[in-house]
Amino acid sequence: KPLGGTRIAQKLQEFGYDLSQRTVRYYLKRMDRDGLTQNLGKRGRKITPKGEEELNNSFVIDKVGFVASKIDALTYQMNFSHRKLQGKIILNVSTFNRGELPKAIHHIQSTFRAGLGMGRFLVIGFPGEKMGDLTIEEGKVAIGTVCSVTLNGVLLKEGIHTTSRFGGLLELFKGRPLRFTEIINYDGSSLDPLEIFIKGGMTSVREAALTGNGKIGASFREVPSVAIQKVEKIRKKLDKIGLGGILIIGKPNRPLLDIPVSEGRVGMIVTGGLNPLAAVEESGIDTENIAMKTLFEFDRLMPFWELKKYIE
Repeated sequence: KPLGGTRIAQKLQEFGYDLSQRTVRYYLKRMDRDGLTQNLGKRGRKITPKGEEELNNSFVIDKVGFVASKIDALTYQMNFSHRKLQGKIILNVSTFNRGELPKAIHHIQSTFRAGLGMGRFLVIGFPGEKMGDLTIEEGKVAIGTVCSVTLNGVLLKEGIHTTSRFGGLLELFKGRPLRFTEIINYDGSSLDPLEIFIKGGMTSVREAALTGNGKIGASFREVPSVAIQKVEKIRKKLDKIGLGGILIIGKPNRPLLDIPVSEGRVGMIVTGGLNPLAAVEESGIDTENIAMKTLFEFDRLMPFWELKKYIE
């Protein structure tokens, strides 16, 4: 929202930047000149579209590790109870042209049926509706899928801290995980790995859903070895309620799919929540995907098979 120089100077001081109001006003005038802000008079200034673009593109070194930080922040903010089936989970949000919806639904359902999505729930939104802080544009439709980081929040609520190490492309052979062919560490990336793999055309989720062979998005996590039995119990519970996504749990201090784990910990591979939309992208439908977009009430989700009522 628009802010004046005085308020901006106060907010900067809260973040440890001690700048005078006069200095702030000087920089604001420069940003007006460069088209990054717009002076609205007494209301203050607002950021222009050019300014938004500059914010997205600048200070890239500050974004290294941003994904890891976002995972931790959302994990701690999540309040979903897998016992009461209440509270907020973490939602990925994907948009595409509304006219492509029937075709997209086919691929989304196929992916979920093959067990390559995160659980079995999702949400759909139409133009003018909001999904988190995203307002769906005219001519678009949005699909919200459960983010696999939701698992971290569930485990944390049970006193189990999860370390998310990397996202990668997991090769399946006859429906079973074979190896990771590509990995991106969360603490060294400013973008979610699966977003990159989808737009890079590197996934083959449709093929994996049809034949059992292909490359899907997945992540590698670690949990304390002493918690392995409790994790197995939670895994069974999540599978039962439709939030299953754990593909493999390894053995204490032992590599999992040739990936070494830290001492006193167990490796765990979790399917990517955006896999259904990877299948949509593979079919030729242009998608925009934002992983870990928002916290979302679980009771607003629906089973994936209910999407069929939206096919005209």
